[in-house]
Amino acid sequence: MSMEEPSKLQALPNLRHTSKSSRGGRLLILGLLFFSVVWIWLSRNAEPNLHQIQKCAIENLHADTSFLDKASPISKVEFLERRDRLAEALVTSDVDAFVLEPGYTFQYYGNTSQSDWEPWEPEERPFLMLILPLSSESGVVSAKTAFLAPHFEEGRVRMLGIPSREPELEIVTWEEHWDPYATLLKSRLFADPEARGRRKRPRLMVDEEMRDFIARGLANAGFETLGLSPEVELVRQIKSAAEVEVLRAVNTGTVAAVRAMRPCLVAGLTEDEVRDILDAALLSVGFSLFFNIVLFEEDGALPHGGFVVGKKKLTHETMVVIDVGAHYLGYSSDICPPGGNSELHAEKLKVWDIVLDAQTAAAAEFKPNNTAANVDLAARKVIDEAGYGYAFTHRLGHGIGIKAHESPYLNKWNTKAILQQGMTFTNEPGVYLEGKFGVRHEDIYLVKEQGDAELLTGRRALGPYDP
Repeated sequence: MSMEEPSKLQALPNLRHTSKSSRGGRLLILGLLFFSVVWIWLSRNAEPNLHQIQKCAIENLHADTSFLDKASPISKVEFLERRDRLAEALVTSDVDAFVLEPGYTFQYYGNTSQSDWEPWEPEERPFLMLILPLSSESGVVSAKTAFLAPHFEEGRVRMLGIPSREPELEIVTWEEHWDPYATLLKSRLFADPEARGRRKRPRLMVDEEMRDFIARGLANAGFETLGLSPEVELVRQIKSAAEVEVLRAVNTGTVAAVRAMRPCLVAGLTEDEVRDILDAALLSVGFSLFFNIVLFEEDGALPHGGFVVGKKKLTHETMVVIDVGAHYLGYSSDICPPGGNSELHAEKLKVWDIVLDAQTAAAAEFKPNNTAANVDLAARKVIDEAGYGYAFTHRLGHGIGIKAHESPYLNKWNTKAILQQGMTFTNEPGVYLEGKFGVRHEDIYLVKEQGDAELLTGRRALGPYDP
């Protein structure tokens, strides 16, 4: 940021002293990429006052936290409705049950994450959720939910508060000396052969996060197992109004944290120190940390950094790339900024504009019935025609929700993925010139039934001095 340029945000009145101070906090997740040139006023023979810089960033961020106003936790009713929609997809896919273990998908359907169940690590004893479709005489499909758990853990499962229509969870328990998968097969959940028609074996659809030894255990016990169908994937891909508001909050808030920090930065800060300042700002508004990659100059020419980064210092015209994601109410964010030395100044500004134009072209392609491939190709065409196609080294983007990276994926070969109203995506073209610098613009978009896609990150960058 040039010192001649006015800023509405607080800048540091006195940011340096002669003694070193310790670093601040950590960082966040939901997914956004953000790029800006950070112009730093140089002060020689002095070191940054990290405490004052941190205070400046947090105070700027807290000056306007309206991005949180409309976000609320997902309701119990919505969790049950998700399972009913899944049950309909299972009928369409001709399977008897969907099976999953604690993780992102379990969190989506059961409001229980892996860390809620086992904060230390996923262990060897299977604890599984099963969602089975039930059809009424009138043809209405609804979900029946049951669980497989070790007998000694039954009480703890009931304490998780998993949303349910029944007064008590239905749990199939197994003893430590039993085969848990054979126990499940013999349970009353699969006791009716007429329910599966002419199939001799119950057919289970296995979640993509299921560990291999559990999937093999189910198959060896006599279940037929298969991967996700497009119909089942679509349940998570299309976001509800409540999900959209949480995504808007965490992604807009992540961008706001970077913008709040920007006028507080001074020369001499390292990549790791900027990361820690941003982490603390995110934590201060109730976000939880997921990832935070801060890269200066040529370090930013590798999209996710290299093995040894963190010590490079901010200087007068540093191009900064910040790729950061946080979690809020179970949903994710993701963002990133760039810089270089004085002789590269003109090329930095040129590339910054090219990448922004590529993002604009891609945003215009977020329409129902378009393909994921077409969105990627729109951005790629702009960068190719500008002569930097070789340096756009990754796909354009991905779906975003409970996980920062979800399907559908925006790459030029994904012609089978069809966009639908309610899908949310990152839009993150980039140019990476190894040994020089990197630029990536990332924002989050919601596909609408008609018209342009809706931006879920507040506003786009207006220029390198107003990112």
